Amino acid sequence: MSHDTSAASDSELAHADAAGALLLCRAVPDAVAPGAQLLRERMLLAHAGPEWSVLVPEGTPWLHGGEPVDRVLGGWAAALAVGAPWPALALWWDDDRSGYTLASGFRRTVGYEWLANGTPLGQDEAMRTFAARLGLDPVLDGQSLVELTRTDTDADARARMLGLITVLTRAGLTLPAGLVPGEPAHRLREVARSRPDVQHIEWPGWRDAVRDEFDVVAGTRLGPWLRGPNARALSAAQLATGLPLALWGVRHRSAGWVVAGSLLLINGALGLAYDRMAARD
Repeated sequence: MSHDTSAASDSELAHADAAGALLLCRAVPDAVAPGAQLLRERMLLAHAGPEWSVLVPEGTPWLHGGEPVDRVLGGWAAALAVGAPWPALALWWDDDRSGYTLASGFRRTVGYEWLANGTPLGQDEAMRTFAARLGLDPVLDGQSLVELTRTDTDADARARMLGLITVLTRAGLTLPAGLVPGEPAHRLREVARSRPDVQHIEWPGWRDAVRDEFDVVAGTRLGPWLRGPNARALSAAQLATGLPLALWGVRHRSAGWVVAGSLLLINGALGLAYDRMAARD
């Protein structure tokens, strides 16, 4: 009996070891770092093109929390994109499936996935929304994305993900050598750590993390929303959205969505506090 349990455990570990993930943000690393800190996860951050960054998780919470890699990454992408002027794209895979989740502001996330043999499982509309939100060419890029939703016995899940990356390279994405979808998490970490431009993202505590995030946002087109009636309206919207999202994550035991909801609540509360402090200055 114990032998069977051990065999099952080994099988689960092998399955989890095959899982991996990358987070792509359409912003430079210095703009991404403050938001990434709020995830409270150790990350490796590097350039991935003139207007792109890539985050490589140092940990593997899908190994320990019982939550699949796609759900963890979906929550992280949503949390990164909330209140940011740029989208966040999560790429994830294990030995059964591969896929992506795109998050952009307060809009509903969009995603697509493929079985390990390349069988598509999503809706064509998801690809059209994906292209529109990233500002991709509706003809050239749109046709390439549609091909990824068609049956192709010669294209497995890894090939589908590489096809997606090829489309994104036309939008300026340049993944560092070795950071390839389909590789296990430990290999991605090794590659990212060896890069000379890598930033190590760690949790600095709420005060420093939030101050850094507000400083970055203040220099963007969202800056005017940090003070006055606009700031109070945005903060109220974050509070109203964050509570049900966090509760949904708790009910469905989704740590990633709990993080996203919690960040909305925290950003809303701190936004109100920031506006009050700015008014006194």
